[in-house]
Amino acid sequence: MNTTQLECFLAVANHLNFSRAAEQLRITQPAVSHQINALEDELGAKLFHRTSKSVHLTQAGHLFLQYADDILKLTAVSKARLKKSQADFPQRFGIGCRNFLELRFLRGAMDRMRLEMPQVVPMLRMIPFASLDNLLHEGDIQVLLTLRDTAPAKAVYQELVRCPIVCVCGQDHPFAPRAQLTMRQLREGGQIAICPPSFYPPALFSIHTQVVTGRNPERILFCDNLDVVFALVQANYAFALTIDLPAARLPGLRYIPLPEFAPLSYGAAHLPGKKTSALRQFLAIAQSFASGAGQELPATIS
Repeated sequence: MNTTQLECFLAVANHLNFSRAAEQLRITQPAVSHQINALEDELGAKLFHRTSKSVHLTQAGHLFLQYADDILKLTAVSKARLKKSQADFPQRFGIGCRNFLELRFLRGAMDRMRLEMPQVVPMLRMIPFASLDNLLHEGDIQVLLTLRDTAPAKAVYQELVRCPIVCVCGQDHPFAPRAQLTMRQLREGGQIAICPPSFYPPALFSIHTQVVTGRNPERILFCDNLDVVFALVQANYAFALTIDLPAARLPGLRYIPLPEFAPLSYGAAHLPGKKTSALRQFLAIAQSFASGAGQELPATIS
């Protein structure tokens, strides 16, 4: 039984005429007849006596008439209450990122989200590259923070900011006093901390390869993830190479430009045709935050 069948039954019962019922409902007379026949089959009873000249309710039809209108009213009330309930529920919004530096970038954007999008609750996911791509395509996250060259192939990419590639080191590292560094200086420097290739975008991994090629293995500290890399950097055991993401800098470290290398595009990826109002608002906030946070960053944050 469905609401269309009930609407057809009530219209025919009201007019006792299939043609007038069809006009009221703005459908064809055969469609009305089909709905009535389907309803009678489901109920196992005839609801109307039909002749070529007249239509009358049967005893079963009179009995069912007492309930049909109530069922429709209850259906309408249920839909309205459910719609209102859904409107009152917080809207969950999945955001994917790949490391703790991107989480630091997100922190500022989420501060604005909380104020400008009180109806939205961010659901953060930080897991490996391929898994995040799957979550985006499966709808578990609505947006993925990413560099352009690691964005999913079929996703829509929106640039938020261009990030310079920098050398990051502690205040007491020999590189610390320098205003900028060259590839030659990086090759001749002390220990470098690096992660497996899967943790880096291709452009940054290429630079790592140039720095470590021919280097004594004792001057390379292989790490499981970026958390370990930055722990070693903060303890002045090594330097590292990274992108200079707005508001993601760690206190007490030096971020030294590498002018030989072009900045990388950093932004947000989402599926085509899935740009909801929450996603539009998030992208606007992230764009505004990235633009503002990226201005006049000091070389050192204490």
